[in-house]
Amino acid sequence: MRQRFALAALAAAALFAASNASAAFYVDDTTGGPTFDRPFEDFSGLSPSGLGVVYDSFSFSVDTAGSYVFRSFALPLSAPWDNFLFLYQGSFDANNPLVNGIAGNDDFNATIGRSGFEISLATGVAYTLVTAGFESDEMGRYVNVIRGPGEITAPVPEPETYAMMLAGLAAIGFLARRRRS
Repeated sequence: MRQRFALAALAAAALFAASNASAAFYVDDTTGGPTFDRPFEDFSGLSPSGLGVVYDSFSFSVDTAGSYVFRSFALPLSAPWDNFLFLYQGSFDANNPLVNGIAGNDDFNATIGRSGFEISLATGVAYTLVTAGFESDEMGRYVNVIRGPGEITAPVPEPETYAMMLAGLAAIGFLARRRRS
């Protein structure tokens, strides 16, 4: 199994290197996340079957304009939950999910648990990728992949975020040390 995974990773890396493209991927989980009323794929309205679905969002920008491919895979692949993928240009507001939406997809290639699209992105623009369930009981782990001609970069946290993270790590270290004594 490990050998098969290593070969697949090596083949993917060779593909990306050969095409001068870059890719970003991340694994996350929508379980226990915030909720919103999910729009239709074309943002023409809110779906009656998508009320109160959990979602997760990822904000990013690109350094090269061009066509980017987005894919989302619900995990585990052997028994996926029904995921939905949206892309917003500018800001994403869960209270106004019809605003700023530019792409949406459910069941890429007619396969439940896979979502995706290809769309042109511009430099200097903030984007938000939203992974959600089809219905309110659809949630779980997923992996998202973004591939295109430029680097995909997430915003750098503000200094206050780093300070809070360091304070949290210090508190955990203090509690761990206190338990040992």
